[in-house]
Amino acid sequence: MSSTRTQVAVVGGGPAGLMLSQLLHLAGIESVVVDNRTVETIETTHRAGILERDSVRLLVDVGTDRVLHDGHRHEGISLRFGGVSHRLDFEDLVGASCWLYPQTDVFVDLHRLRTSTGADLRYGISDTEVSGIDDVLDQPRVRCTDADGTRHEITADLVVGADGSRSYCRSLVPDPTRFHREYPFAWFGVLVEAPASAPELIYTRSERGFALVSQRTEAIQRLYFQCDPAENPADWSDDRIWAELQARLAGEDGFRLNEGPVIEKSVLPFRSFVQTPMRHGRLLLAGDAAHTVPPTGAKGLNLALADVRVLAEAIERALRKDDEAALEEYTDRALHRVWKAQHFSYWMTTMLHRLDGASDFDERRQLGELTSIVDSRAGSAYLAEGYTGWPQTTTH
Repeated sequence: MSSTRTQVAVVGGGPAGLMLSQLLHLAGIESVVVDNRTVETIETTHRAGILERDSVRLLVDVGTDRVLHDGHRHEGISLRFGGVSHRLDFEDLVGASCWLYPQTDVFVDLHRLRTSTGADLRYGISDTEVSGIDDVLDQPRVRCTDADGTRHEITADLVVGADGSRSYCRSLVPDPTRFHREYPFAWFGVLVEAPASAPELIYTRSERGFALVSQRTEAIQRLYFQCDPAENPADWSDDRIWAELQARLAGEDGFRLNEGPVIEKSVLPFRSFVQTPMRHGRLLLAGDAAHTVPPTGAKGLNLALADVRVLAEAIERALRKDDEAALEEYTDRALHRVWKAQHFSYWMTTMLHRLDGASDFDERRQLGELTSIVDSRAGSAYLAEGYTGWPQTTTH
């Protein structure tokens, strides 16, 4: 078994793990990143990406600015209901924009950046084991096997679990408190070869259910519509998909989607989940390992990046200033934003999705809520602030 000594071992090499590694590097703190996926797998797993203004600023600050050149800056979104679109101008409302930039591109940028600095990144590993985390005086160890079958042991001062929604590290926290909410619907997501149907995202509430119009590139659209979690994508032909989407977007203004071949389709169940504490002994959790949100509010990746920004500061204080209290404060600091995002995501989800068995009162109340948003500058500003991201705060 080979041995490596570092200061922070990061389990999970997606955007959150790589961003943490880069922030620690800039603070003069060494790290090793391990992930059971290969780089190619992560690069080719399509994930949506709406970046808040502070997420974009963070990417630029750590040394990668491709998002400014290849990303699409969106100064607003449209809420569509009753067959009519209502645009919310984020710049006018709160002086902020968001950026359409796929999560895969965020990974590519950060992986390229970390590789250029000679970072110790280990992908395609297996049989990961973490030990020695239970006490602040313990010596944490991460053991794993590389693609050649060689066993490795990484000794560190701290271990960070940034290993996603199916986190192994999460299970190492004894007796956690877990909060969760299941939703009775999912999203049917498709990638289609067709030019953009609109310059910005359209969030649609129709009598047939929710739909979202987005884009991936100039020639590829990303579209979603509400469906049953048990729906089988194979049962949906291209013609059936387009008929359903067009019906949900139809309205008195004559809006129609630009159609083309469907090149990918999948059903995306989702839920709300939070685990606390996010720290146990020498182990800390970040991103989806500690919390997940419905995709309606576009908060998942942004929350993960916000976590590691706070975590990097806490680790720097703990390791370079011998301030162990910083690690203890991490959970409360991170969850302050997490619960705001949980509320925002839940609110957007319940406002726009149709529930089976909804009464006429429920339908009218939902439309009244949407009308209250678009008819009120204060209501529109509340949505705009949550969507573009609450300003980051620091404590020390």
